[in-house]
Amino acid sequence: MPSATPRAGLHPSSSVSSLTSVGRGGDTYAAMKSVGGYEQPQSETRYSVMSHQSSVESRVTAAQKKKAKKKRHPITANLSGTRYEVVREICERSGFSITRDEDPNGYLLWNDSFVSTDRISEMKPFQRMNHFPGMGEICRKDCLARNLAKMAKEHAEDYSFVPKTWILPSEYSALQNYAKDLKKKKKPKTFIVKPANGAMGNGISLYKNPEKIPANEHMIVQEYLDKPFLIDGYKCDLRIYVLVTSCDPLRIFLYHDGLLRMSTEKYIQPTDGNIEHLYMHLTNYSVNKHSDNYDKSDSVDTGSKRTLKFLNDYLRRNDYDVPYLWKSITDVIIKTMIVAEPHVLHAYRMCRPGQAPGGDSVCFEILGFDIMLDRKLKPWLLEINRSPSFGTDEQLDYDIKSGVLEDTLRLLNVKASDKRRNLAAQKAESQRRLFQQPTRKAHETLDINEIEKKKLSVERKKEELKDLLSRIRKDAAREDFENRNSGRFRRIFPPNDKFQQEKYATLLSNAFTTFLSGRATSLQKEIARTYNNRLREEDVLDMLAQCEADERDGKSIPTKQRGPVPLSSMPSSRAQMRDEHDHDEDESSDMDGNISEETESRVSSAHHSSRSRPPSAYTNGTASRPTSGRPTSAHQSTSRSLVGLRTGGQRSRSLTRPMSSRNRLIQNGILSSEVDDALIISREREEELTRRTVLSLNEMRIKFPGKTDEEAEWLLDKIHENWKFHKPRIASYWLVKLDSIKRRKVIDIVRSNVRAVLQRTWRCPEVDSLRLYRIINRVFNRLMWSHGQGLWNCFTNSGNAWETIFSKSSESITSVEMNCCRRIVQLCRDCLLIVYQFASDAKGVPQHPPQTESMESPRSRNLSGSQSDKKPQTWTPTQSVSQRISRLYHTRMETIPQTNH
Repeated sequence: MPSATPRAGLHPSSSVSSLTSVGRGGDTYAAMKSVGGYEQPQSETRYSVMSHQSSVESRVTAAQKKKAKKKRHPITANLSGTRYEVVREICERSGFSITRDEDPNGYLLWNDSFVSTDRISEMKPFQRMNHFPGMGEICRKDCLARNLAKMAKEHAEDYSFVPKTWILPSEYSALQNYAKDLKKKKKPKTFIVKPANGAMGNGISLYKNPEKIPANEHMIVQEYLDKPFLIDGYKCDLRIYVLVTSCDPLRIFLYHDGLLRMSTEKYIQPTDGNIEHLYMHLTNYSVNKHSDNYDKSDSVDTGSKRTLKFLNDYLRRNDYDVPYLWKSITDVIIKTMIVAEPHVLHAYRMCRPGQAPGGDSVCFEILGFDIMLDRKLKPWLLEINRSPSFGTDEQLDYDIKSGVLEDTLRLLNVKASDKRRNLAAQKAESQRRLFQQPTRKAHETLDINEIEKKKLSVERKKEELKDLLSRIRKDAAREDFENRNSGRFRRIFPPNDKFQQEKYATLLSNAFTTFLSGRATSLQKEIARTYNNRLREEDVLDMLAQCEADERDGKSIPTKQRGPVPLSSMPSSRAQMRDEHDHDEDESSDMDGNISEETESRVSSAHHSSRSRPPSAYTNGTASRPTSGRPTSAHQSTSRSLVGLRTGGQRSRSLTRPMSSRNRLIQNGILSSEVDDALIISREREEELTRRTVLSLNEMRIKFPGKTDEEAEWLLDKIHENWKFHKPRIASYWLVKLDSIKRRKVIDIVRSNVRAVLQRTWRCPEVDSLRLYRIINRVFNRLMWSHGQGLWNCFTNSGNAWETIFSKSSESITSVEMNCCRRIVQLCRDCLLIVYQFASDAKGVPQHPPQTESMESPRSRNLSGSQSDKKPQTWTPTQSVSQRISRLYHTRMETIPQTNH
């Protein structure tokens, strides 16, 4: 290739820049001349451009070859283990490439029969198999009967959907004793005998006399359902398709359609004459298709095989409750899968020991539930097929089963990039294990100092929170994908109803205790984290931010320690000047629906300057209370002054008062039409509702059991006036004596009533979706932070430390929303003081120091002045506050109307 020698003094960078201009199609001669006066022949310029074009073409050709190479590696499916043509057709339609031979590295492995656990252990993370290990515990008839009987002993009402069953030969004597009791009561029964591991109706027979049943054969015996639900006089059962996409965690989907299989002879209750008529008593397709009366129709409304859509329409025409029926069927399916979950999860983790909990499952399964209805439309579980037939003898078979397969493959979300992503994940995991620092053993941690122990505690807590955050985000992404790609499937577990989810989680925990007693404790904790986790992503991020802040400040998460907690963050008692000016006019205008700017400024200033409380109902209008060292909060002066503004029709709501019937209707979802309106409200409407929420919260008062609101106010005044005396006792009670469960119950008193206020104000039964409730929930979590230290810090001079959770967040908080949070903090503080005083009175321990003239409140001086002509009240310092109140109760009640005037 000819080349030109550059002139002397030309820098190499100039040559590079000029060649770059050639590559961009620029003027080579002008570029060279501008940098160094170099002149290149025209032929060499043309040759450089041609060489550049050839290099571009070579790169394009390489890219095309690379793309073609990628196309030569499609998503493969190994279908050598199935005989159904519809499976091949749907896989090809879904983008899979069917391998000719048995390919162990295929993305999808489909088998009609059971697969060994060794084969599942050898599977790669990107592969999918259509069978779970351990599913035979509910798919074999004897195992299903045995496991359901164990659960029925603990939960008889929940597992009453299976006919009475005996497993032979072990329970033959129990069967005969039951038959003798029926004979004495003259209540004859019919029994159906099935092979323990049979299928397609083979070996099934009926007996009127159980003594004729063979005793030494391995089979099960069930009471025959002699009063079934009939359609046109024929007995029928339901084939329902259920998809299980994962067992860790358990996720179950129900297909919206299925098969209604009918017998071919009209039903008559079993007698000695018709007991051998299997075409009358059995509904199996494999049995009835050999009958001369079998009707193979092209319509879904006629014939011996119909669809579940026809059944729903038939029931509606006859005034049956179809939604309640399917709710009962869904309940049967979930409870049956809960019985299988301990066995399946244990077997799956034994086959996949290195897989992290909550990861992508390499197994899935399509189950066929056979359910029969009685005359009262109660569903009865007959059996479960782990390999339901995908034969398409009729058109409705093809329509239903192809839909099941198509939506199943869509939910599996098999992609060509799964293989590359999993290989990269394995490489990253191996590098992490290689370079991770060795963990300290127990005897090594004894030698480190306290600072290093605190650092280890913070790091361990951060790792736990990061794992929890990763799991929450992964669950959210999985749920979003399922909602968008479920097709004709509907997820039934985990359910959307939180009450149902807690109920099923309890059953699941009991199932692990019943079947895996050795590992029940650890698995129960995992169940609670998986199915009862109430933390949101924002909550975990706040906790992580707090850990990082503690790490930067040199603090640590406090570990559990015995004995009293050092009260390092106690508030100091300082005398403060009371503002003598009242703001009744401003506050009365606030009650009309909007908070004025002056009120908001007073709330803000009260939060930072810690004002004292306004006069209570016991003081005269002209009397003023001396200042005290009572710690105050944001909404203290504003919210307390609203007490005198309530009229007879505006009664304050107590935090312990039960909800009204209208609120219960809202909570039960009666006003569902208003929920949709609440979700699309404008920004202005949202601000207005937030203001109304603040006003409702300001009207709230903590209810002291057995006392009026005025007496509760007076008790709070006395506690704050004697704050030096109560400070160590309240701290010991809250931080030491109460455990985490009892602390949460104190906070939940306020939380539950705040939910009720939001439901009433926003007309929304599910307040979890509201932005305001998410903000409030972050405040509640902050108050429970560090074993209750978050709430106790609100009693200190830096009582607004909880507001840092919003300063570190990217979400902007309005002033009204901040006022709402401050009021909630004040309610939580008052709730703690009331609970503390109630517990003290219950024990009869004196919780107030002997009063002197300087400690006496204005209310006490007014009371003593009004009663100077009467016999003085006698009391001792050992009396509790409630005892002294009982003595002064009638006297104070006489003075209350005077103060209100």
